[in-house]
This record gives sequence, C-alpha cells and structure tokens, in this order.
Amino acid sequence: MSGFTDVTGIPARLPLENVDTDQLIPARFMSRPRSEGYGPFLLHDMRETEPAARLPEGAEILIAGRNFGCGSSREAAVYALVDFGIRAVLAPSFGDIFASNAVNNGLLPARMSQDALDLLDGPLRVDLAGAVVHHAGGAEPFEIDPVWQTKLLNGWDDIDLTIQHRDDIAAFKTRHHAAHPWART
Repeated sequence: MSGFTDVTGIPARLPLENVDTDQLIPARFMSRPRSEGYGPFLLHDMRETEPAARLPEGAEILIAGRNFGCGSSREAAVYALVDFGIRAVLAPSFGDIFASNAVNNGLLPARMSQDALDLLDGPLRVDLAGAVVHHAGGAEPFEIDPVWQTKLLNGWDDIDLTIQHRDDIAAFKTRHHAAHPWART
C-alpha cells in the first residue's frame, strides 16, 4: 500500500448510523476473488431501499454516521470501500475492528464530532499530516491514533512499523542474551 498526505474531493454522504460490515458488502459477494474488485458491491443491498446508499462514482471521501463499520470483523467491507475509490471515511465513531482493518488497507478512519461533520460543505481537503479537514468555511480537526497516522502517511503495515525499530530490537536481543545465557535457543 502506498502512503498519502491528503485526499481532496467532493464528499459523498451516508448519513446513517450503525452501518455494519454486512451492509457494506453482503456475504454472497465475498466468494469472488479480491482481484476482481469488491467496489461494485459496496452497499449493494442498501442501494435498493436507501437513496443515501447510492454513492456517486469517483467519491474519495465518505461522510458517515456514528458507529460506522460495526458488526463482524469482515475485512472485505474495507476492501469494498477501497476498491470503490474511497480513501477517507469521516464519522463520529467506528467499529473497532473495522477501523483497524481500514488502516491496514490504506483507508483513513477519521473521527470527528457530528457538529464538525455538519459544517463540511463543498470540496474538502483531508490533511492527514495535520489531522484537519479543510472546507470552504474553514478547517475542522479530526482524531486519529498517532500510530495509525504514521502507518497511513508512510504506507506501512504492522511489519513495516516493526522494522523501523530494527536497531532497538537487535540491541535488546544482545542485552537479553548476555543477561540470560541459559535462555538462548
């Protein structure tokens, strides 16, 4: 995955609360290989009954309701968003597993208050480095775990993040073996 510093565009709005991973991509579409792309199946069943679920093509920013991505640990929900072209989701809260899966797949889960989300209008620039969303009326901060921010900025997964501490790990290993020679395998 490649890192990024910002995402710019007209946001799509999905003003619904508790949109779960089963709604983001119904299970019957997950038997397809990921290489075929899951984007066409994003919110598939909801599009029939919920007009807000008909997201415009080309949207890279999604403004959603609270508890977005709740439910199962279905990583394919993140794949569907990313394959559709979404790079950032702005919401008051996220399902914990969804948010972790999002970061590990290059999707920004930015937490913002509902009041701040209501102010967002027109084209947006989501500045990951500054943790702020710029809009016509000003700028609104968002929250993101600093480790997640680092991973997204650099395009790192958990292994890449660990490798950044290679020298510290080697030094610990040397100290530990010297202090506990009987524990060496």
